Amino acid sequence: MDEENELIALRRKKLDALRAKGIEPFGGGFEVTGSIAEVREKFKDGETLRAAGRITAHRDMGKSHFLDLRDATGRIQIYIHAKEVGVQLMDLFRLLDLGDFIGVEGTCFVTKSGEPTLKVRTFQLLAKALRPLPEKWHGLQDIEARYRQRYLDLLTNEHSRAVFEKRIAIVRETRRFFEDRGFLEVETPILQTIPGGAAAEPFRTHHKALGIDLYLRIALELYLKRLLVGGLNKVFEINRNFRNEGISRKHNPEFTMLEAYWAYADFEKMANLTEELICYLAEKICGSLTIEHRDSEEKVVRTINLKRPWRRARYHDLVREVAGKDWFELSREQRRDRATNEFKLEILPQLADFEVTQHVFEKLIEEKTIDPLFVTHCPKELVPLAKQNTADDSLVDVFELIINGAEIAPGYSELNDPLVQRQRLLEQAGEERQKIDEEFLLALEHGMPPAGGVGIGIDRLTMLLTGAESIRDVILFPLLRPKKL
Repeated sequence: MDEENELIALRRKKLDALRAKGIEPFGGGFEVTGSIAEVREKFKDGETLRAAGRITAHRDMGKSHFLDLRDATGRIQIYIHAKEVGVQLMDLFRLLDLGDFIGVEGTCFVTKSGEPTLKVRTFQLLAKALRPLPEKWHGLQDIEARYRQRYLDLLTNEHSRAVFEKRIAIVRETRRFFEDRGFLEVETPILQTIPGGAAAEPFRTHHKALGIDLYLRIALELYLKRLLVGGLNKVFEINRNFRNEGISRKHNPEFTMLEAYWAYADFEKMANLTEELICYLAEKICGSLTIEHRDSEEKVVRTINLKRPWRRARYHDLVREVAGKDWFELSREQRRDRATNEFKLEILPQLADFEVTQHVFEKLIEEKTIDPLFVTHCPKELVPLAKQNTADDSLVDVFELIINGAEIAPGYSELNDPLVQRQRLLEQAGEERQKIDEEFLLALEHGMPPAGGVGIGIDRLTMLLTGAESIRDVILFPLLRPKKL
C-alpha cells in the first residue's frame, strides 16, 4: 500500500472511531461571528468570538496545540489546550486531521510573537476530510491536475486564487460600468433553433417534447438586436457561448462573452466605450495602466501599456506596412506567392483571396501587436453583420481591438438594412440556405435604429489583466478529456 492509500485508510479508521463515539463526522451548521476576515477585524483582547474553517496547519507543542483555521477570506491561529476544552474534546481533537472543517468558540489573545489567536473553549467537528490535501508549499505540480481538481488548486495556490478573485471583480465592475451608463442587462436564449451571429460549428441537441433539433448558441448578437427593434436603446449581456471547435491556449469550447448594443451610436463610439471600459478595469482591479505578463518562471516577458489614447489604423494601411505598398494591386496568384515564399506562411489551396490577406494580417500584425491597437475599416467579407462604409462599399465600419497578440474585442456600426443583411447572410450560408435566421430578418424589416455594438471575451480580458498564459488558467473548470479510471 502506498503512502497516500495508508493515509486514506487511517482517516477512514478515524471516521469509524468518531461514529463509534456517537459523533457525526459531517455535521450541521455552526453560528459564527463572521468570516475569518471579519473575526480578525473584530479581534479584541479578551473578547469571545466564534469562527469556522478548514484546518490547514498544526503545530504540536505537547500539551498545547496551535492550528491555522482558514476560509476564503483569510487565516486565523487557534490555540487548544486540555485545561481549556476538557478531556472529552481532547479525545475528539486526536481524531482530527489537516483538511477537516471545525467550528470554534474562543477568547482573543495575542501570543508573545504578536500573533492574534483564539484560545479555544469549545469546538465542533463540521466535516471530516477523507483524503489528505496536497502539500502546502508545492500544491499541485501536475498542470492538468490543477485544472481537473481546481478545488485543490484554489486551496494550495494563492496565485491561482488571486486570478479568480480578479475575474470575479472584472465581471462585477463590468456590470457596474455599463449600468452606470444607462445600459440594461438582459438575458437571451442559449438554446436556439438556428445558431447565428458568427461563423462557427455549433453543439447540437434535441428537444423531445417539441420534436425539434436545437443548438447551443455561438453568439449573443441576433437576439440582442431584436431588443433594439423592440425599443430598448442600450442593452448588454454577459453570458456563455459554445462552439464545437478546437481547444488551444486561447480557445475553450465554452466561454463567456460580453455583448453591448447602443442605439444611435456607431463603431467609433463603441471603440471609445471599449477603451474607457478596459482602462477603468485596469485601474480599478490592477491599480495601473501598465500590465506585466510573465512566464511560468516569473520572468517578465513583456509590458503592456494601456495609457490612452490608443492607436487606431485602417486594416488596409496596416497590411501595406507589412506586406508591401503594392499588396492590393497584386493579382491573386501574386499575393499567394508572396505570402508563401516571402513571408513563409502556409496558404491552403481552398483559401479565398480575402482569407489569404487575413492570414497575413493575423501572422504579421495581430500576433506581433502588444500595446492596444484598434484596426478599423475591414473587408466586408470578414464581418457580414456590420454596416458598409459609405465611401468604399468593399469595407465595413468596424474595429477589431488587438492587445498582446490577441483579438480582445470586435465592434461594429451595426447593419440595419434588412435587404443587404439578407444578401450577406445568403452569401455566408452558401448552399445551406436553411441556416438563414428568418425570424431575425423579420425583426429587421420592422425597423432597427442605427446602432453600435461590441463583443468582448471575458476570458481573454481576464488573461490580459492577470497575465495568465492560458485560457484554462482563467476558467474555473475548463473542458478536459475524461480521465480514465
